[in-house]
Amino acid sequence: MHNEFRPPVSKFFTTLIPQIIVVSPGTSFSIPVTFRPLQRCEYEDSIEFQSKDGSFQVCLRSIIPCHTLEVPDSVLLPLCAVQHSTHTTFLLKNASKLQTCFHWECAAPFQLSPEQGLLRPGQGCHITVVFRPHEALVYQQQAYCRFGEEGDKAGSCCTVLLQGLAKYPCLQLRNTITKNQKEQGGPVLHFGSVAVGQSLQKYFDIFNPSPVTASFSLSRLSGGVPLLGSEFSCDITRGKVAPGESLQATVTYTPAVVDTVSVECLSLKCRGALNKTLLKLTGNCIGPKVSLSSSVVDFGCVEERGAVVQTVDLVNSSPVEAIYQWDLDCSGHSVFSMQPASGIVRPHSRVTMKAVYRPTQPIVHHRRVACFILHRDPEFLDLIGTCHSELQKPAVLKPEHLLLYRLHWYSRQDPPDTLSAMHQDHNIKLDQQGVFCPLEEQPNQRPDSAAVTSSTPIEDYYQFCLGGMDPLSSSSSSLSPRLSVVPHELLFNHKTLSFLSTSFTSSQAVSITNHTRGTLSLVWTVVQDSPFSIFPSSCDLAPLKSTSFRVTYDPKQLNTLHGAQLECFAYFKQDSRHVDERLLCPPWCVTVRVIGHSFQPGKEHFIPHCSLKPHQVVFPGLSVLCYRTVLLHNVGDLPLTFCLDPHSNPALASVSVVPSCGLIQPGDHQILTLRTTPTEDSPKQGFSFYLQLNAAKHTQELTVLSVVEKLCVSLEGDSSLYFQPTAVGSQTQRTHRLRNLSRLPLRFHWIIPESDLELISVQPAAGELHPNESSIQTWSFSPLAERTYTLKPILTFWPTQTPECNESHLTLTVVGMGSKGFIEAERAVLDVGETLVGSYRSVEVPLVNNSPCPVSFCLSVQQKLLDEEHICDPKTEPSALQLDCERGIIASRSTMILRSTVKPHRRAQYLWSISYQTLDSSGFVSSPPQVVCEVRTKGVFPTLQVTDAFSSGSVGGLNKVHLWKLFSLDSLNEHLLSNPSSTELTYRTPTRHSVRSCPSIFTKVMLDFNFSAAPLNSHPSTIVLMFHNPGSIPVDWTFLFPEDQQIELEYWAETGEFSSTELYQMKVQDNQLFNVSPRSGTLLPGQQRAVHLSYSHNFVGTDQFPIVFKLSYGREILLNFQGVTVERDRPYLHFNSNRHVFTSVTIGDFTPPSQVYEIYNGGAVPVRYEVDTAVLSQLQVDNFNHPVLCCLNPVGLVLPGETAMLEFIFSPLEAKIYYMDIPIHIQDGDSTLVRFEGCGFDSQKLGSSNPFKYSDAKPPAPCVQRVPFLGQVAFLSEDSVSLGDIPVCSRSSRIFFVTNMSRRDTVHCTWDLVRQSNLQQVVQVHPEKSSLCPGESVLCVLTFTSTDYPTIYQLDLICQVTQEAALARYHDALQRWEQERERQHDEFTIMDKDHTESQGESVAAPVRKGPLLRKYKTLPPICASSSCETLGTICTKLTKAERRAQRETAKVWRRPEPPQPALLHLEVTARSHGPLEFLTHFPDQFNKHYRCFQLVKPQRPETSLSSTPLPAGLLPQTHIHHPERDIIIHILDSLLRDILDDEAFAQSLITLASRPVTYKRHLLPTPQPQILLNGTKPGLKEQHGTVDSEETAGCSGNRLQTQTTLSTEHAHADMSEDILLNTLQNLMMEAVRGELVLTVHPRTIILPPVSAR
Repeated sequence: MHNEFRPPVSKFFTTLIPQIIVVSPGTSFSIPVTFRPLQRCEYEDSIEFQSKDGSFQVCLRSIIPCHTLEVPDSVLLPLCAVQHSTHTTFLLKNASKLQTCFHWECAAPFQLSPEQGLLRPGQGCHITVVFRPHEALVYQQQAYCRFGEEGDKAGSCCTVLLQGLAKYPCLQLRNTITKNQKEQGGPVLHFGSVAVGQSLQKYFDIFNPSPVTASFSLSRLSGGVPLLGSEFSCDITRGKVAPGESLQATVTYTPAVVDTVSVECLSLKCRGALNKTLLKLTGNCIGPKVSLSSSVVDFGCVEERGAVVQTVDLVNSSPVEAIYQWDLDCSGHSVFSMQPASGIVRPHSRVTMKAVYRPTQPIVHHRRVACFILHRDPEFLDLIGTCHSELQKPAVLKPEHLLLYRLHWYSRQDPPDTLSAMHQDHNIKLDQQGVFCPLEEQPNQRPDSAAVTSSTPIEDYYQFCLGGMDPLSSSSSSLSPRLSVVPHELLFNHKTLSFLSTSFTSSQAVSITNHTRGTLSLVWTVVQDSPFSIFPSSCDLAPLKSTSFRVTYDPKQLNTLHGAQLECFAYFKQDSRHVDERLLCPPWCVTVRVIGHSFQPGKEHFIPHCSLKPHQVVFPGLSVLCYRTVLLHNVGDLPLTFCLDPHSNPALASVSVVPSCGLIQPGDHQILTLRTTPTEDSPKQGFSFYLQLNAAKHTQELTVLSVVEKLCVSLEGDSSLYFQPTAVGSQTQRTHRLRNLSRLPLRFHWIIPESDLELISVQPAAGELHPNESSIQTWSFSPLAERTYTLKPILTFWPTQTPECNESHLTLTVVGMGSKGFIEAERAVLDVGETLVGSYRSVEVPLVNNSPCPVSFCLSVQQKLLDEEHICDPKTEPSALQLDCERGIIASRSTMILRSTVKPHRRAQYLWSISYQTLDSSGFVSSPPQVVCEVRTKGVFPTLQVTDAFSSGSVGGLNKVHLWKLFSLDSLNEHLLSNPSSTELTYRTPTRHSVRSCPSIFTKVMLDFNFSAAPLNSHPSTIVLMFHNPGSIPVDWTFLFPEDQQIELEYWAETGEFSSTELYQMKVQDNQLFNVSPRSGTLLPGQQRAVHLSYSHNFVGTDQFPIVFKLSYGREILLNFQGVTVERDRPYLHFNSNRHVFTSVTIGDFTPPSQVYEIYNGGAVPVRYEVDTAVLSQLQVDNFNHPVLCCLNPVGLVLPGETAMLEFIFSPLEAKIYYMDIPIHIQDGDSTLVRFEGCGFDSQKLGSSNPFKYSDAKPPAPCVQRVPFLGQVAFLSEDSVSLGDIPVCSRSSRIFFVTNMSRRDTVHCTWDLVRQSNLQQVVQVHPEKSSLCPGESVLCVLTFTSTDYPTIYQLDLICQVTQEAALARYHDALQRWEQERERQHDEFTIMDKDHTESQGESVAAPVRKGPLLRKYKTLPPICASSSCETLGTICTKLTKAERRAQRETAKVWRRPEPPQPALLHLEVTARSHGPLEFLTHFPDQFNKHYRCFQLVKPQRPETSLSSTPLPAGLLPQTHIHHPERDIIIHILDSLLRDILDDEAFAQSLITLASRPVTYKRHLLPTPQPQILLNGTKPGLKEQHGTVDSEETAGCSGNRLQTQTTLSTEHAHADMSEDILLNTLQNLMMEAVRGELVLTVHPRTIILPPVSAR
């Protein structure tokens, strides 16, 4: 390819010199381009390449690099909890080729990181957005990123919309025991009873119901934490819970002190949450309950060196195992031993132990042995026995001696020597065997004071263990010892001895003191082969003397540990021959604990393996003697010795430890009992001391806390309690929390001064609080007056262990104010409106409490009916207003919605007065009733009303008044607006309730819906009724056909037998002769709905069909649909009713008014009628030859579908009601008998009042059409015009409008007054013809001129409305039809066959217009016959020839018929009166009517048609034409306009204004003289054939002359009336067109000054 190129045009781009470039297939060629810019801007150029195939260009462009960053439009942060944070990232990318520096600007709660940085070209950076909201809101905020060159502060900027949603977190505690949760004030986790030293775990869930992740912390409530730690522990202290998830927390309860209740509160705090939750933890620590099966074991008398074994049971009745140990040396150093000496008793079990008695000397033995129980006080067992030898046989010791000893000798320090001393003791008596025994306890007898002050067994035991020298015992609590030993413990080869001694044999002295007044014999129990020995083994000790014994430790084996408990028995030394056995005193026993070891110097002692539980001992914070136990367990394989190091802590002097030394065999244990009295100066955090193990450096530390703690109770709210203002006499409650912050359980009691007991109270007033426990108390405040109260109840509390001792007091300040409360309603009167009777309606009454205190109230309702005819008896009729809440409390400054239900029982105006009364604290009424508001409503039934009617189809020629009578719409509206009966409400809604084809009817109201009559196979008679809901509630209405009320049965239940009525109704329903559309509906208040009722004329005859019109919860009316179908060749007149009532007429009236009666031709042929005048003649004869009733047109012709007016003159002779039955004959038809009724009244009796004023009569149908019907093209602004009462010969004018409802079609309106000659004489409508564009309205002027004879006018003006589009189609079809008729008239067909064949090809078919023909050469022949001829024979049986003729006739192209116009009916009603009568009854209206003397007289009926003479006042009138009238009016109009335009004439009018006006008085037109009835009484037609024509003609001539004279005199008045009338009509026309605004303010025009000329 050979290419030539054009270099760039500009000098900024340069390339190679232009040359031809050859590019072979598959190769390329590069052209270098050099760019040399001169300034910083953009450059553009191009290089053009040309070849033989064409040319193309390559654009050269240089662009200035700029900084560009790519960021997302918006960033949505994850949902976040308040005071939490969430984050996300987005990419920030440098899309430019320059190094770009960026800096973010963003406000809280969003934070971007990194906030600034530097990006290389194309480099991206992830920006982290952190969202930290502080409120639960929707956050939308713009983050601005400023970027550019480094140091360029005015660089570019881009934005990112940061969006975040914050929610409040919420956490709930679940799976907790909620027993008494309301009383405890929150959730509680109960652990129940747990054994001491054991642990129990329970769980609870922390659930997050919020949509955000919640962070929480779980901590103990501040205050009240035990000094040595809590017994509750939780494995979770903080964490996070995802939305909808839960976290399980474990709480462990490890109690340490028996018979205590542990309480602690955990506070669940969620960051950002609105509330805090407290979880209460409670647990009860229980210990073992151990008892001995016997308190005394009697071994009896045993020979020396003999042995006796007895059993005793140790019973554990608790669910906790018991660890026990007998304080007895069972290694042989005692005459008594227990097997086993220590062990464990399982829960709810017992252990049987062996007690062994091995005496070595013939003496009496007695020793009280303690059984140590861990965490319990020890149990004591008395062991007694007597040893006899061959030489010595002491008295046998029995259990009774122990009892006597406790009762008598316990308080004596000298032995009794005579029986008299025993008899003097009131607590001892002799039994039947002569043995001393204690008296039975008497209820009114108290023991001796010495017995009361005797010490407890555990104190005696401590004295026994401490050798009778107890440093902590007091004289008030215990007696002085009988025998004491010092020291009570001996330690051999321990640190207390000299470590320089090399010999293992050592001895120590023991001193025993006799504190009695008798001589004691001391005997030590000697054990053979024991490393411990004592010397002497026995001796006598004088009273109050001491003696020493030497205890020697001589181990037989080296490197061993030894321990023993040496016992010594002491008894009174007496001569057995002189001592009565009944006075035997048991011996005392003292023991000395000894331990020692035989380890050589430098030899390493045994390494002890032991455990000490617990390591911490806490004594109650009371200054009383307390005991605690610990367990020292040897878990090793070697024995160990322990001893208390008295030098380890100086505070150890206040604590006694028993035993303080001893030997523990491998696997065995030792229970240590600690005793102390806590003091206030003890260390607050406790002190520690050590147990030395194996006489070496090995020790065990034990911490003791024994400090007196002061009781501490906290009162919520800084010991203040404030009540809100309270109504006087009522009560307000508040809760107040009381918490025990001390370690002691305490009891409390509130003390309220007696004067304040009526004002405040508290529940509970007393109770018990465990350590760290809270009590929620309810305080009640009941003020008695309007003032402020300050009350100070006192809280008294004391430790539970020391009742009524060490009482403490706290004062709570209670402040409350009494005020007066009242309530009111937002609206004093609440009008609910209308409510359906029998239905429920909710009513809300806002009650407002504007007082400063809550008000407790009760409500009452009083009902009243405002209708005078209704009387409400509260006993028989309940209140229709029911309150949902009759009692309640409204908080201060707040509103309460009082909900109530209204259910009216009847149709009436209800008024309820709601009153309130305030209640006191006991719930009793404390004030008189006060009306707070009134509620009004009106009980209504559903109402419906027919507001308009419209006809079409075969009855389109009937006006609205005619339809109103045919369908009894006045009666229907009256019933629809009335109350339903109880039977009509049997089924409140449409229900299928009958199994018959003719269902039962529950209403007595039946109305006729008469569809009039129409020929067979004519268009259906359609009536459209406009239903309107005038009420304020929706109305559900339904037309129920018989089939709609029938229950559908199964096929097997149908009988198949039907009556004639059922068969007829089935025929009507199957052929749909009567149809209603729609059959049901709902109308909202004020809404309207058109319902179409149609009757099809398919069968000849009269049809009737019952239809129930049902309003749900309202009226039920039976409508009898009626319709007549007439054969097309049968004459038929339809009468609205066979009864007609004339307007009442005054008797003696010489000019009674003319009245009309309508008859309607419902057939297809004209009907000639004739009124039977013979009945009228007979009526005249019966009334003294006075024509009571005259028919002016007894014979006439009524065209099909039109209405004829029968004119009657009713002239009563008497003041009564006349009933006249007159036959009306129809030529070639049936006759109908019509009853005419008329009433005559005497005007003299009525006086000036005239009850028969026509102007007061209610119009029979609505005058104005509010809503157009569907398909209606045009409608009138008024459907009826009522002129009221007018004088004769007067002219009245009215204006109305015709509106085109179509939005697309133009309509033509024509007033048809030609066919009704009587209308043309008295009524004129201008314009008679008009064309209306879509949506246009035209103003029409109705001019009514009454005749000279009084008449009651009921005129029906018809306006024919035709659509222009339909008329255009008709003219087009008519033109084509006429063209075809001319063509068929001129065209003929030659039937010559040969001629046709020879010339057929050359003759061309004529060109014609018209529709395209398929088969025939010419169109069917034209026939102008009406279609009525063929339609009349449809129902008859035709022959073949007739059917052939009909087929040929059907092929005929008939003349197009003009479109059927829509008819608008305008009813004009008036009643004219004679001048004198009008002046008499309407004097103030006489001058308001213009009387026109150019009368239009009605034609007199021909005498040949009626032989009934007319009243004298009714004379024949002649119609006079004035063709020159229009010319005169036009000329005068032009002249007057020219005169008014002349300035000189206008000036002359101003000049003449100051002159007096001269009137030419004209006589008022004299009333027409009444012409009396002819003196010759006219008879019937047979008697008088003619009437005196001469008199009649003469009279007529006089009237004509008089009228001509009057017309001449009042010609100028007529002209002025016409001019003014036309002027007003023109103004109204201009106002309708918008050319004149009638409501504009008048403007004053200042004319220029008149010139001098």
